[in-house]
Amino acid sequence: MSTAERTGLDPKRLARIDEHLKRRYIEPRKIAGALTLVARRGELAYLSPVGLMDLEREKPMREDTIFRIYSMTKPITSVAIMMLWEEGHWQLTDPVDRFIPQWRNLGVYQAGMHPNYLTTPVERRMSMRDLLTHQSGLTYGFMYRTSVDAAYRETGVGGAVPASGEAARPGTLADMVERLAGIPLEFSPGTQWNYSVSTDVLAHIVEVISGQRFDQFLRERIFEPLGMVDTGFSVPADKVDRFAANYERRPDKRLVLVDDPATSSYLQQPIFLSGGGGLVSTVRDYGRFCQMLLNGGELDGHRILGRKTIELMTMNHLPDGKDLTELSVAAYTETASEGVGFGLGFAVTLDPTLTGGGSIGEYYWGGAASTIFWIDPEEDLIVIFLTQLMPSGTFNFRGQLKQFVCSAFAD
Repeated sequence: MSTAERTGLDPKRLARIDEHLKRRYIEPRKIAGALTLVARRGELAYLSPVGLMDLEREKPMREDTIFRIYSMTKPITSVAIMMLWEEGHWQLTDPVDRFIPQWRNLGVYQAGMHPNYLTTPVERRMSMRDLLTHQSGLTYGFMYRTSVDAAYRETGVGGAVPASGEAARPGTLADMVERLAGIPLEFSPGTQWNYSVSTDVLAHIVEVISGQRFDQFLRERIFEPLGMVDTGFSVPADKVDRFAANYERRPDKRLVLVDDPATSSYLQQPIFLSGGGGLVSTVRDYGRFCQMLLNGGELDGHRILGRKTIELMTMNHLPDGKDLTELSVAAYTETASEGVGFGLGFAVTLDPTLTGGGSIGEYYWGGAASTIFWIDPEEDLIVIFLTQLMPSGTFNFRGQLKQFVCSAFAD
């Protein structure tokens, strides 16, 4: 039996992915290159590098190219904290200030500018579930929407770059939560949804509970058991030749190099171990992580999580079964929001008629350099798309790939 027969996917139809990427994006220099993986029933159905990983050096895209995965770090961090949940260290309803006592008196922003604010009390304390579902009241400094996210930029929260002062020095996860203690929340926890540094806070809590540095925990508990040999917070010297260049599409439609792999900050181990966006990885490594999830928490004899835990993580945890259109307060997300709920670290498809196909219960996320993945348990399917183009909303790669993958089902 051929691979195509085992996966139930038509290889000729999957080949349309490359044809589309080359014609629409690579030849007109909208992106440098891309790498797409499609797997079904535990079998590799499609793996194809196209274009270049580095335009300046004319280096072809490779199957083992290393990418900045940015917010595709978030599902890995969510798995890490849920491993500690399975060990009984915390519950979803636990207040976050159990682990970060200095947050006990956080208020909700009403008026003012950093460091002087008028606040009101929260309706209830922030819970661990709020962090996992981005209902915490936290935000990101790059939103440029409110006085709260301006304070994140001013104080250097979550990788924001302040103009000067003490906050301009690189900080640890512990430094971040200390700085956040002096900034109010955007809303009372549990009342709205906002993409935020919540997952970075979870990385800090992993350190508090485990007593390990976050990168050590990930390496020992997830990466080594799963054989994710190229995933980490930096790129070792002997792997730099596989590290892709990162580009940005400017308003004038020019493709501009914004992170040269030869001089990148990723060549050094960072002080800030961002659980929300700090990792680099390969399609092979991230594929193994996804296969573990699809298998119900186990891969090659290594159990990372229990099956029911993953089922819990991939349910919609937004109140009253709502989708993101009803709760999101900001335009910036890694997902279209109609027909989409949110679980414990993943977006979750509630209505495929609104999301452009797929299955109910499909879960996914993306990254700032236009990387995306999704897992469809109903179809036993994994799709991973890796490129290096910022910002992530420039092109609808996920929607286009979904058309090609959905049309390739032959069973």
